[in-house]
Amino acid sequence: MNRPQRCLAFAAMVAVLGYHTPTPAAVYSNGSATAQMRVQLTILPGCTIATTPMTFNAVQGSATGPVASTASLTVVCTASTGYNIGLNAGTVPNSTETNRLLAGTLTGNTTTIPFGLFQDAGYATPWGNTQGSNTLSDAGTGVLKTYTVYGQATLSATMPAPDVYSSTVTATVYF
Repeated sequence: MNRPQRCLAFAAMVAVLGYHTPTPAAVYSNGSATAQMRVQLTILPGCTIATTPMTFNAVQGSATGPVASTASLTVVCTASTGYNIGLNAGTVPNSTETNRLLAGTLTGNTTTIPFGLFQDAGYATPWGNTQGSNTLSDAGTGVLKTYTVYGQATLSATMPAPDVYSSTVTATVYF
């Protein structure tokens, strides 16, 4: 059976199996009864958080002093939900919220470079992970909010070995 014949056969089966126009609903006049149906939707407090990487500009030669960079955090929380944003110490051993460290990634390089994360461009308010102490506080509006994280790495007079120095800091939204 070729394709046109199959299509024709299919159309005939549809007609035989009862394809027809719907019959209008009947109208009744004996009375009626009603019931109330409750419809509800519960919205629970909630938040999501996302980050962008912080990459300091490459340093060459014998630079000393602070090197600055920024990153962004984005948070969406349900309207009127209070929250705190915290940043932990990072993944390098011996890092603390007040003295974070970047570690070299090459085998054998044990050098670390100190850096800080701050809530303000003047580097006056450290950003930590202790609620009620050094987290950033806000309230949800139901739309995305963006926050800037200000970073500052400190280079000493002794320049470390060439390498990529890094740490992974976890951002947490508490609600």
